[in-house]
Amino acid sequence: MSPGPTVDLDGAGLRSRDVETIARGGAEVRVTDAGWGRIAAAADSARQLAGAPVYGRTTAVGANKHTPATGGNGLRLLRSHAAGAGSPMPADQARAMLAVRVNQLAAGGAGIHPRVVAALVDALNQRLTPPARRIGAIGTGDLTALATTGLCLLGERPWQGGAMPPVDIDDADALPLISSSAATIGAAALAWCDADRLLRAMVTVAALSMAAVDASPEPFAAAVQAANPFPGQARVAALVRGLTESWTPPARRVQDSYAYRALPQVHGTALDAADRLDAVLTVALNAAAENPLVDTAGPLHNGNFHTAALAAATDALCSALAQTTALSAARLASLVDPQTTGLRAFLAAGPEDSSGVMILEYVAHSALADLRGQAGGAVAAASGGVLSLGAEEHASFATQSVTRLAAGLDAAAVVVACELVAATRAVRQRGSRLPATLATAADRLPADDADRSLEPDLDTAIALLPGLADQG
Repeated sequence: MSPGPTVDLDGAGLRSRDVETIARGGAEVRVTDAGWGRIAAAADSARQLAGAPVYGRTTAVGANKHTPATGGNGLRLLRSHAAGAGSPMPADQARAMLAVRVNQLAAGGAGIHPRVVAALVDALNQRLTPPARRIGAIGTGDLTALATTGLCLLGERPWQGGAMPPVDIDDADALPLISSSAATIGAAALAWCDADRLLRAMVTVAALSMAAVDASPEPFAAAVQAANPFPGQARVAALVRGLTESWTPPARRVQDSYAYRALPQVHGTALDAADRLDAVLTVALNAAAENPLVDTAGPLHNGNFHTAALAAATDALCSALAQTTALSAARLASLVDPQTTGLRAFLAAGPEDSSGVMILEYVAHSALADLRGQAGGAVAAASGGVLSLGAEEHASFATQSVTRLAAGLDAAAVVVACELVAATRAVRQRGSRLPATLATAADRLPADDADRSLEPDLDTAIALLPGLADQG
């Protein structure tokens, strides 16, 4: 991973794109003076706590909250909670977790010693990640992953990617280190970045399909959007108008199928859902969601760690993604239909019994079924769970929501890639004259229409999608 720019962490201004720059782009991080000031102020306040019980500092945790803490409780907490399962957390998600936790601590309120935060910064800038595992969180704190991180800081577990000197973690600093959903929030930020690119690329691919079937521009007129003023709908229509402004299709139908006519409404809903998730993440990335919150007035025990808002926003985006991806599959169906394109069935070439791109519909619907399965998983997560002898009787399962969204995005990309391959073949066979932005997209796929394996075409199309996000 080559060094990138430095991202300032101040506990107030971190955005999802910044998380991606750190996690995937190799950027180093630097805590600002204001951030260090809040970290130090909270640590000073924590040292002055006396008298009243303080959860995780003077007491044990979970259902043991009424049991006084004894010496060494912090180390025992880290060791006992570093018990994730499943495959290792990907490196980009592990880096995102560290970056988010540092930024949260820079917002103040944790009471953790500054040296622990400095060690997390060093780990990030040395490209070290903890060997945390995927399974273990339910939306009320990424305890297993962050406890594993704590053991790496102590030198009890090896870092991935290198080594660094161990750091002391006092008993009182163990819970403030791990009481966070930083891994879930970081993974959600990365998923949002992926979703934002895919949703924008889908508009470009849809516009290419419009050109292939001479779809009417009427559904995208500004007056239509003004009559039904949802923000996402207006954005989709404006993007399509920008992509097709130099193209005037012949009038072939009174009105097109929903796959084209309802694109602003359906895809616009997905854009609105992505905006909602972005807004939730902007809060979550910079929140001092600590329990207890160390305040100058004393410790404030609370439920800010709960990620209900993140779960709801993530599930909503996954559901909206399934809806608009179904439209992509519908456009694919129109592209292989001679009644729509005026071309041979399945855009075949060569002998009359050629299959053309017939198989793409099967691939697309296989992926769409996977996506629908991910979107439907929210129902199971909503059933909640009762843990720790009933002391914690609800969970958002936001972690699982984020996992479903990421998997759903992979499936959606396959569907859109199928549409892109077919649309490119259709415009080429029809000899359509395209606006420059769409011609650029169409020119990137092979021009061989003979029956052959389309796996290389799909791989190329999937790889092209991020670049198509900027065509509009």
